[in-house]
Amino acid sequence: MRTVTVGTRGSTLALAQTHWVVARLKEEWPETDFRIQTISTKGDRNRDRLITMARQGDKGFWIKEIEDALLSKRIDIAVHSLKDLPTAQPPELEIASIPKRVDARDVLIGKEGRKSLAELPQGARVGTSSIRRKAFLKAYRPDLQVVDLRGNIDTRLAALAGDEYDAIILAAAGLIRTEMRHRIDEFIEPDLMLPAPGQGALALETRAEDDLSVEVVYAIHDHTTDDRITAEREFLAGLGAGCMAPVGAHATVKGGILTLEGWVAALDGEQVIRGTTSGEVSECADLGAELAADMLDQGAQALVDAAHVEIAG
Repeated sequence: MRTVTVGTRGSTLALAQTHWVVARLKEEWPETDFRIQTISTKGDRNRDRLITMARQGDKGFWIKEIEDALLSKRIDIAVHSLKDLPTAQPPELEIASIPKRVDARDVLIGKEGRKSLAELPQGARVGTSSIRRKAFLKAYRPDLQVVDLRGNIDTRLAALAGDEYDAIILAAAGLIRTEMRHRIDEFIEPDLMLPAPGQGALALETRAEDDLSVEVVYAIHDHTTDDRITAEREFLAGLGAGCMAPVGAHATVKGGILTLEGWVAALDGEQVIRGTTSGEVSECADLGAELAADMLDQGAQALVDAAHVEIAG
């Protein structure tokens, strides 16, 4: 029996995602022994310094140690939340498989009687760690107080029990994958808060020359998800924006036509540039790049630059 080692972060969500992946892989490769190895990343060890690390140009604080383990052959497959991956990868590595995406939306979890964004009272305190969510929240409800919220899923949910927050916003996928869907009070539709590029999707990364691991993970690859993610990430790359920027992107596919929506916001939410494009699924990468170019022509470059300056401190 061959053994394949799968690397992941050690958080509750990361392990839930990885156990799901391994279960799907075992269905396809029942004669393979899959072993999970947890790896501590810089982001895990320095959660209170994530903004500082981003300011210093560190784009890989959730993934570098895992990719190092791949390169040194300590693991064969890495499982990532796709939105954590920079748009550029080491040439020796590749995203060999993207399983079927779960819900890409953000969700609201509120205290009693505060179960939707529309129902939140004037001046309500909403917790989130995301620069994107903060900007889009301020654009939709300028009256809300947006308060920093950090930690893993359990920590964030526990924080809602205190007096600091009236509601918090998280990604739907994390709660679904950790079997806490019942905690969700509202799925926030993309026309109110566009998701982050790649949100809700996983990336299975391998060494480019490791044909066996590439074959193993490709068994659970989802082509439609890949097309959607490609468009979203090409949009992000075309803007020259990183995962910390106030950028949203969401692609859908129907009848062979891919529709991509993108937003770029000012950090204070006072300006949001929105754009949409559609075309054949086979053109997914070009559609993402073209939408980015169109939005840069509309003035998105100034918003991206301003966000970089602000984040850089």
